Amino acid sequence: MSKINVLLLCGGGGAEHDISLLSAKFFETTLENIPEYQVQKVELNKQGQYITSDGEICELTGERQLRYIAEPSKTWPIDFVIPCIHGYPGETGDIQSYFELIGLPYFGCDAEASRNSFNKVTAKMWFSALGIPNTPYLFLHQLNDQAIRDTQAAFDKWGSVFVKAASQGSSVGCYKVDNRDDIANVLKDAFKYSPYVVVEKTIVARELEVAAYEYQGEVIASKPGEIICDSNSFYTFDEKYAADSKASTKVEADNLTAEQLAKIQAYSIKAFKGMKLRHLSRIDFFLTEDGEILLNEINTFPGSTPISMFPKMLAHNGHDYGDFLKDAVTRALNS
Repeated sequence: MSKINVLLLCGGGGAEHDISLLSAKFFETTLENIPEYQVQKVELNKQGQYITSDGEICELTGERQLRYIAEPSKTWPIDFVIPCIHGYPGETGDIQSYFELIGLPYFGCDAEASRNSFNKVTAKMWFSALGIPNTPYLFLHQLNDQAIRDTQAAFDKWGSVFVKAASQGSSVGCYKVDNRDDIANVLKDAFKYSPYVVVEKTIVARELEVAAYEYQGEVIASKPGEIICDSNSFYTFDEKYAADSKASTKVEADNLTAEQLAKIQAYSIKAFKGMKLRHLSRIDFFLTEDGEILLNEINTFPGSTPISMFPKMLAHNGHDYGDFLKDAVTRALNS
């Protein structure tokens, strides 16, 4: 029986390039234990080049193969792709659009679901359309005096706000504003990352995360894990990955009532199905002191670094990542 050629594509050249490389190591280790697969790891570097683990420059062709630049007659046919790219161009749907154009099966959410989830404005519109509570927000489409005034009014109403670049992941371009005088400068910084900005009410709450995924034809939502941040801080990009981070995680959150647990898992499955997600996602919630549950965001290709929650929650839920991955590949190739 011939092996399945799996392209493990990582990097991407965006703000989360280095984190994508860390996640790719996890996938490499997992794939090594699946004898039916022959794996080629390729990094899409910050110059837009595809580089193999051996340092060879190649291109991903419309014929669904790798072609080696130094030796054009040398090619490697691709059966399936794992686009291990956090942020642009992976979670934005860009690379998936190309795969769909050339008819190449791949792991993870499709292009449209990725775009809808990655853009914070679009995502919140979907949450509301599906009837899932989420944080109050203000949408800004340009930086001008009116945008500053609107944000100041929101600050006066809510007391504190988060300013978020709409099209960034992992807290990139995300700022907590507790001083009204900082608003103009913070908006200027956020608009450097995205042409659209979301201003959200600051929610004082527990931060819960759910691994929502497909396995053996069923959509599954794990019990929520929890991110516990240092006092009066939030889970920034640097806080997630810094060696001296004061944040901690629990693979299963403590002290949730049966009703809260059921509601969070039901919202997770509703979001997964309603937004047409596929294979995997991490869905993040706030749980306020008065018991209000708010959907915060969806990550369509959650990290698989040593500190990442998705693989830990999947394992805690009783599933092996290799079996999960193999099931997704088999179903995608047979669909």
